[in-house]
Amino acid sequence: MKRLLLTAVAGAVALSAQTAAAQTQLQNPGPAIPGMCVYHNERLLAQSSAGQSLAQGMQRLVQEVQGELAPYGSSIQNDATAIQQLPEDQQGPRVQALQQRIQEAQQLEQTRDTELRYTRAQQINTIATAVDPIIVAVYQERGCGMLVDRESVYVLNPAMDITDTVIERLNSALPSLSFTRQSPPPQQQQQ
Repeated sequence: MKRLLLTAVAGAVALSAQTAAAQTQLQNPGPAIPGMCVYHNERLLAQSSAGQSLAQGMQRLVQEVQGELAPYGSSIQNDATAIQQLPEDQQGPRVQALQQRIQEAQQLEQTRDTELRYTRAQQINTIATAVDPIIVAVYQERGCGMLVDRESVYVLNPAMDITDTVIERLNSALPSLSFTRQSPPPQQQQQ
């Protein structure tokens, strides 16, 4: 969980630095190709107010889950240490009980991880639902004949990039997200 969030944050920071460096290095970006537009969804998620509130909200939820799980880890560690201090003939039943608690803690951790992933997916879907009509409108306004994903393009003329306009409009349409951890429907939990 923590690794996933840290990777996303590090990716957003690296993306911002990479985009800025690429834009300042180009002396002549070449001509803008009429009808070809470029859109960068990862930048939208990193720079829009909704995307930033998603990152902050997920960070808050991860911290809540870590706080919930921490006592289990401490208690299990304490019991394991106490069991090691016992003579071998007295360890058996306590080891079995400890193994049961470890399994329960692992199951709870897996459940919380599933909830966090589901919550993030739901919030990304909320952003996607809000941004799709904006992308279509900007596409039509700019007279685009083709919209290319920025991830597929190494260098481009910035005049072809519609991402800034989309971010600006999304910030007006969906300034932030407010959400709590959600459980997936039962049929999705089993998959």
